[in-house]
Amino acid sequence: MSQTNPGRPAQAMVLAAGRGERMRPLTDTCPKPLLRVRGKPLMQWPMAALARGGFTRLVVNTAWLGDQIENHFGAASQASTYSIAYSHEGRDFGGALETAGGIARALPLLDDVFWVLAGDVFMPDFEFTPSAVERFMAGGMLGHIWLVPNPAHNPRGDFGLGANGMALNCTADSGTLRHTFSTIGLYRRALFAAPYCDIPAGNPAGVKAPLAPLLRAAMDNGQITAELYTGPWTDVGTPERLTQLNTP
Repeated sequence: MSQTNPGRPAQAMVLAAGRGERMRPLTDTCPKPLLRVRGKPLMQWPMAALARGGFTRLVVNTAWLGDQIENHFGAASQASTYSIAYSHEGRDFGGALETAGGIARALPLLDDVFWVLAGDVFMPDFEFTPSAVERFMAGGMLGHIWLVPNPAHNPRGDFGLGANGMALNCTADSGTLRHTFSTIGLYRRALFAAPYCDIPAGNPAGVKAPLAPLLRAAMDNGQITAELYTGPWTDVGTPERLTQLNTP
């Protein structure tokens, strides 16, 4: 694990390790989070939003063409805005570890409560606020996630939202309205430990594991809250969506 900031724990993790298969050939030579949206790298949009909220200590995980990401933010003029530690999954294990595996790998670098967000989702108006962290810490839950209205490419959604603000692990045919997971969440380190996660902190074996099963198990125990975000949101998963964002 490469660390440019081995000091104070990071307040947020930006997920940037994916291969971006559906974005090929654009991602054959450029990591997906560095593809440009409205003049700047896609992952820089949420990073700038984090900085506006005062969250400047970051972990970025990488795999495919990950050195380009470190080189960009190491040399770019905005680098002084952030203190970035890198978890180079590709360098250490030959590929990405999926979301839960990647978070477990970076856990030694993260604070007790931390944001997680995807570097390939465009959500320009979302505000990362200290008050959201304070509410979450006071509530005692293991996670709080932001859901969005279902886009055309995910019409059946991912999770339900109860009237009491609890996230619901329900099936698509349960009759409960489901929304799409935005990828943004606030988490406690305890979510990535037993009984929800059996990967040791630091993930020394490089275990690949998705996040959804952890969230669903914690939802079943009433440990995940959620809210619906209705601002602009795009999962930049295809060249067509990227073109749409860049078309005036």
